[in-house]
Amino acid sequence: MTKVAILTGAGKGMGGATARELAARGWKVALLSPSGGAETLAKELGGVGVTGSVTEEADLKRLVDAAMNTWGRIDGAVLSTGHPPKGDLLALTDEDWRKGLDLIILNVVKVARLVTPIFEKQGGGAIVNISTFAAFEPDPAFPISCTLRAGLASFAKLYADQYAAKNIRMNNLLPGFIDSLPEKPQFKARIPMGRYGTVEEIAKTAAFLISEDAGYITGQNIRVDGGITRSV
Repeated sequence: MTKVAILTGAGKGMGGATARELAARGWKVALLSPSGGAETLAKELGGVGVTGSVTEEADLKRLVDAAMNTWGRIDGAVLSTGHPPKGDLLALTDEDWRKGLDLIILNVVKVARLVTPIFEKQGGGAIVNISTFAAFEPDPAFPISCTLRAGLASFAKLYADQYAAKNIRMNNLLPGFIDSLPEKPQFKARIPMGRYGTVEEIAKTAAFLISEDAGYITGQNIRVDGGITRSV
C-alpha cells in the first residue's frame, strides 16, 4: 500500500529535504509553501503542490484536500515553518508574539484538526513537528521561537496521550543549527560535533519518526542537534 504524507514549509530547507527523502522511500507527497517552491518540487517528485501559508486554515485545507483527492488517504504529516520574529526580549511587539503563535503552535493545531478524523478512519497516522533545540534550553537569540516551541511540546504530549490508543502519534523533532541557514562562527563554536547539521540528517530522522519503524514512539521530543543541548 502506498503511503501518503503532507508537508508544510516544503519548498526548500528541512521541509524540502524531507519531501525528497520520503519520495525516495516510496511515499507520495503533497507539499505546501508560500513561495511556489512546493509546487516546483512536487512536480519533480511526482506529488502535488500548493502555494499558501501555514497560518491560513483555508490553505492547509487545500493541502489536505489535494492529497485526499489525488490518493484518497493521508498517512502522515511533517510540519515545518519559517522563523518567527527575533530581537530583544522586551522590544518584540505583541504583533510579533501573535505572529509566532500562528506560525509555531496554531498551524499544528489546525493541521491536527484536519487530519485526525482521516487517521481515525484509516486506523492510524503520524505527525512530526519540526521544532528547535532551544525549546527546553531557552536561547536569547530566538526568544519567540523557544518560548512558543516549549508550548508546542506540551500540545504534542496532550495530543499524543489522547490518540495513542488509536495508533495516532505525534512527535517533535528538535534540530540544532542546520545548514539550511548561513553558518555563523559563534554558533558553530557551541556545537560539540564541531559542525552544522545537514538538512538530509533532519530529513532522515523525520522520515523515521513518521514511519511504522517508529510505531512505539509518541509524545516525544527528539533532539538532532550535534550535542549542543546540555540537559539530560
